[in-house]
Amino acid sequence: MSNTNQYPVDAMEGGKIEPQEGENKELAEISELSKKGYLLLKEGKTTEAIDCFSKILSIDKNNNYALVGMGDASRKRGTFREAVEYYQHCLELYPGNNYALFGLADCYKALNQYHKAIEIWEQYLLHDDKNITVLTRVADAYRKVRDFKHSKAVYLKVLEMEAQNPYAIIGLGHLHYDFKEYRDALYYWEKMLDAHKEKVDIRVLTSIGNCHRKLKTFEKGIPYFEKALTREPYNFYALFGLADCFRGMNQQHLSLEYWNRILEQDSRNKVILTRAGDAYRNMNDFDRAAEYYRRALNIEFDTYAVLGLAVVSKAQGRYNEAIESLRRLIQQDPKNYRPYVELADCWFKKNDKNQALEVLMEFQKLGLRNSHVTELIEKYKN
Repeated sequence: MSNTNQYPVDAMEGGKIEPQEGENKELAEISELSKKGYLLLKEGKTTEAIDCFSKILSIDKNNNYALVGMGDASRKRGTFREAVEYYQHCLELYPGNNYALFGLADCYKALNQYHKAIEIWEQYLLHDDKNITVLTRVADAYRKVRDFKHSKAVYLKVLEMEAQNPYAIIGLGHLHYDFKEYRDALYYWEKMLDAHKEKVDIRVLTSIGNCHRKLKTFEKGIPYFEKALTREPYNFYALFGLADCFRGMNQQHLSLEYWNRILEQDSRNKVILTRAGDAYRNMNDFDRAAEYYRRALNIEFDTYAVLGLAVVSKAQGRYNEAIESLRRLIQQDPKNYRPYVELADCWFKKNDKNQALEVLMEFQKLGLRNSHVTELIEKYKN
């Protein structure tokens, strides 16, 4: 970082411009305070660092070291908007200051203003287009705004410069996963696994497991989630992944083991309560299923808990009760196909095929299309 402050010329010796004695002292004080401030920042002592930079600004209000230092300290404290003001002030005075550009872009990223972050990082790259740290940040930001093409291009540029760069490889994994290209995501995360073996980050293991879960190759996903659990026995993503894999394999009793392990840590997680209720229902343990659905509803309204209770009522032959509940659910969530399917099935089980068809046609009149609904219409018609 270069300080371009100009000092008055009052003395010339041997062709060299010399500052006055008072200015020498002032420069030395600024230099000392600047070094101390940045050292304190490295040690995480932001309050003391701010005190140093404030002293510099009381001597020289436009000092770029102090402006960037104040920005960095504010950023470390999480007061990103305040940091933005310091970096912007610095850039107004010194437009090419890389440290201010870097800090400003990081603030915009933290504020989820990814388009602004990209704009600033691209300004930075005009001065330093080989900076891998900045390039991976740009690729990450493009990924956040769902610009697949530019994100992938920048990640691949990083890999051309550094073939095993972990941030680019993991970023490409996330990018393909976000766009539902699960096989490509697997390729990159497996590269990380091959490179790091037993020391690989636990998130890589759960990400590989999640790819198999999405691809419905549940048996292949299970070992990765199990390996993650050997490291962190209560890792939410590993427990959820295992439960969902066993659910996908219709091994409800095994899925319940992991749903309940999550609930040991988070007894008020209504999504997990509903999933556990579904597992009990699929095992025909209707009383336990209803208990879990009600526990979810005691936290707050949940469409799938209400749906689960209605399906329990239907399974127990209480069709009118189920019909009433499903009708209310359709009023609250008219675009969800599931209540229509269950409601139609209630009427079908009551031997009223015409009413069952009417329910399904009601869904289609909304201009919505669902393959399951279409198949049921054909089934009831025939």
